[in-house]
Amino acid sequence: MDLASPKPRPNSVRLQKYLAQCGVASRRAGEVWIRQGRVAVDGHVVTEVGVSVDPSIQIVSVDGRPIKPESFVHILLNKPRNTVCTCQDPQGRLTYQELLPDLAARVYSVGRLDMDSEGLLLLTNDGDLAHRLAHPRHHVDKTYHVWCSGALDRAALGRMTGAGVESEGERLRMRSIAPRGETRGGWLFEVVLGEGRKRQIRRMMTESGTKVLRLQRVAMGPLRLGNLKPGAWRHLTVDEVERLRAAGEEKETR
Repeated sequence: MDLASPKPRPNSVRLQKYLAQCGVASRRAGEVWIRQGRVAVDGHVVTEVGVSVDPSIQIVSVDGRPIKPESFVHILLNKPRNTVCTCQDPQGRLTYQELLPDLAARVYSVGRLDMDSEGLLLLTNDGDLAHRLAHPRHHVDKTYHVWCSGALDRAALGRMTGAGVESEGERLRMRSIAPRGETRGGWLFEVVLGEGRKRQIRRMMTESGTKVLRLQRVAMGPLRLGNLKPGAWRHLTVDEVERLRAAGEEKETR
């Protein structure tokens, strides 16, 4: 059945875009699902990517299950130091929730940052996206700027990404570490983790003979902290959300 119309209705949208709006897949993954015959419109299987649909009058289903847009919230927060990644703190410390306005939905952090760490914190009620970004199986890279009390020699840097560093019975490794020189805040390194363990960077630096003075997360996959001020937040754009979904799907297939 040809569902494409030469004169799209005012409410029409490309099928793969609608799948992304429903939070079931990125546009790219949606195109694959369409070609695989997993998507139907009004009960008719669609295998052409260029089809447009009008969700106000048509029913779209994936694997036989009707779908509809969810009221997802995706927020990027620049978490300041001395802020905890919890909804409520019995010790009365500042939580990330207190930095946000009243929202229509309750959001939760995707992964955590230590109280003494700062930077990019993704907050959402999108459970599927949160799982893809946080689960070790997907290995979505996180990038950090780390200021330390001293420099590291080439051998220490090699161990970080090679054999790894033993700490508290765990073998810890970084995906990459690049020295950026000495600054007023200490010796600066750019660190990328594929799978983060509790206080991993601090533990690895301590075992290597230096101390972390400041730690800031600046990226999660394709999402960048940018110039957002400490304590400030913003909603993610549609494009940012789709690129995050795609990042999780890419890692899953590797």
